[in-house]
Amino acid sequence: MADYDTIFIGSGHATWHAAVTLARAQQKVAIIEEDTIAGTCTNFGCDAKILLDGPFELTEQLKQYQGIGVNTTPSIDWSQLMAYKQQVIQPLSVQMTAVFKQLGIKIITGHGELTDTHTVQVAGSTYTADTIVVGTGQRPAKLAIPGADLMYDSRDFLDLPTMPKRLTLIGAGIISLEFANMAVLLGSEVHIIEFADRALPAFYSEHVEKMIAHLQAAGVHFHFGEALSQVTKSATGLLATTKNGLTIESDDIITATGRIPNIEHLGLTKVGIKTDRHGIIVDDHLQTNIPNIYASGDVISKTLPKLTPTATFESNYIAGQLLGSTAAIDYPVIPSVVFTLPRIAQVGIPVEAAKLDTEHFHVQALPYGKLLAFQYQNEVDADLQLIFDQENYLVGASIYGNGAPDLINLLTMIITDHVSANTLSQKIFAFPSASAGIIDMLTPLLHHD
Repeated sequence: MADYDTIFIGSGHATWHAAVTLARAQQKVAIIEEDTIAGTCTNFGCDAKILLDGPFELTEQLKQYQGIGVNTTPSIDWSQLMAYKQQVIQPLSVQMTAVFKQLGIKIITGHGELTDTHTVQVAGSTYTADTIVVGTGQRPAKLAIPGADLMYDSRDFLDLPTMPKRLTLIGAGIISLEFANMAVLLGSEVHIIEFADRALPAFYSEHVEKMIAHLQAAGVHFHFGEALSQVTKSATGLLATTKNGLTIESDDIITATGRIPNIEHLGLTKVGIKTDRHGIIVDDHLQTNIPNIYASGDVISKTLPKLTPTATFESNYIAGQLLGSTAAIDYPVIPSVVFTLPRIAQVGIPVEAAKLDTEHFHVQALPYGKLLAFQYQNEVDADLQLIFDQENYLVGASIYGNGAPDLINLLTMIITDHVSANTLSQKIFAFPSASAGIIDMLTPLLHHD
């Protein structure tokens, strides 16, 4: 008889939701964790980042009223803010540990490695289970260049006690842009070096261009088409040099050139689990080629966005499978957000894909910042692009504006539930709220039953 019904390797969102559900169903569950309980997002990623971002969001909103009622904006003390972040974030792993223990979930500390299809070894001890779930997530990719060890990664940035006066970020992805936004608003000299010719290729180009222009106006220097070749120490800082000969001196350099799955040293090859460079290969039930071993979250090889909500969805799905469900996983549309200021968000069919397929889709632009200035704090540049199918059901959206995260959630529900104009017209929403204005503008465009 196995020691446990299910062993989870990793304790982030990809696993703990399932672990809690199974424990509540009276199953015997263990979680193996070699770092911090609750995983990257909670401790070193999205939770910490959005907490630090909050004051910047508020001060940027105040700037929209400059000259029309507001003439000064408060300053932000990064060191004080960082201390507050530590105060809020550090207890979370302790709290989650207490929840696990209360539910009877065994916490095994250390690095887990499969020795056979039902056995995991941790620090010389072995543990067996009927089912094993691998949810080891991703880590920052490291550039194979001279001086790579002189650079920080995203986890380091979110623990910086003071903001450097000169900061260079490598890569123009989501993480870099979000960090650059905060740094430049604190007065740092910020440079971004990007190998490609544009930022955020997965997002609507016009919204990205507006956001880049906004960051440039704030003082961020972008260097596209530049490949970092080396990092060296100088007398007064760190020197980043590109293959084209560009040199930038900074106090700190943050590398954010993507993330790679944590699939090494897990014994995957030993037990015959198939992987590729994107992660663990699974079927439509999130099973690996070994039927009793599942994978969940960012460690999976998939084209879907590797996001915390996706990992949570997969974790909940696996719990359902282990409690008797047999249906294949059916992902709903997945919203994505870039937490720059202004924000960018999108969901469903991309704008550019819709514009190329006019036989099946049409795009409607709604410059809601101008049309609803009283509801959107005078954010006149805010913009919404809506994608409809042939029957005028909403199938996609892209938003540029500070209210994008909440608006994209509203639009995600409308897309997922296939909502018609008739359904929306039967609802009463709070007014004058931000979302009510969008609903009023959207309803006439939707399918009528």
